[in-house]
Amino acid sequence: MRVLVTGAAGFIGSQYTRTLLAGGYTGLDTVDVTAVDTLGYAGRRDNLPDEHPRLTFVRGDVCDPALMRELVPGHDAVVHFAAESHVDRSLEAAGVFVRVNVQGTQNLLEACLSGGVERVVHVSTDEVYGSLSEGRWTEESPLLPNNPYSASKAAADLVVRAYVRTHGLDVSTTRCTNNYGPRQHVEKFVPKSITNVLTGGEITLYGDGSHVREWLHVDDHCRAIHLVLMKGTAGRVYNVGGGDGQTNLRMAETLLGLCGAERSRIRTVADRKGHDRRYSLDDARIREELGYAPRVPFAEGLADTVAWYRDHPGWWDAAGAGQHAG
Repeated sequence: MRVLVTGAAGFIGSQYTRTLLAGGYTGLDTVDVTAVDTLGYAGRRDNLPDEHPRLTFVRGDVCDPALMRELVPGHDAVVHFAAESHVDRSLEAAGVFVRVNVQGTQNLLEACLSGGVERVVHVSTDEVYGSLSEGRWTEESPLLPNNPYSASKAAADLVVRAYVRTHGLDVSTTRCTNNYGPRQHVEKFVPKSITNVLTGGEITLYGDGSHVREWLHVDDHCRAIHLVLMKGTAGRVYNVGGGDGQTNLRMAETLLGLCGAERSRIRTVADRKGHDRRYSLDDARIREELGYAPRVPFAEGLADTVAWYRDHPGWWDAAGAGQHAG
């Protein structure tokens, strides 16, 4: 089997690719992988094996239709991670997010259609649903994005829907809660907080820190994506929840404790424009239909993540210090 993975050198894409090559997913013990990534600021070639007999790495852009038409044919499946993903950056450069997340997705789908690809998984986010004060989102909840990043991902989700309905393309979409784990770029809240504290700095929080997010280890997310690839239904959306709802303040306090630092290292700043207050996913569909359940306990996974950043300063020094609050 041949699988093309876009955004394969990023945080989540590289976790999926490494595990796929290692035979870590049931049903695909040996698979040839074409890994595509622009190697922008959040994509690292060293997130993938230097050499592997079943890995072909291509430095390229999903926004390049000619490249997609060239690369995609001959693959049995495509897993689409490639995206601009940081909300703060989208407030400053929304056009980049529309280009990559919407146009890039359309380019890829068109190439899959013309290239005869049998199966596609589009990796999206719970942020497309917006914000809610109580309850949980199901896959039938309306898309009500509140920032340019989530709006671009919602638009991409609708493009996917159109290619399924109009062309009959076999695509499923996953919408996951916040991820954490090793190799996440230091602009994101968890690694930024860890690396700031480890170098004597502070954790910065937007507003009063009462914004609520669910957290899922990246390995669990990737297992869910693989289940959807192998067993999911065309046109179906699958929420992937963490079940560990935490305020950003509580998350900051937990990270400080794991780093051996005092609570006084928390600093609050003015809230972000359009900041969503609460996310919460109902993921009964993927659990009941596909047999998914997360395996990494939150406390254990977060402690292991802190340990990884403590043990790999060279990796995150090369990525640069994070600039945004949580």
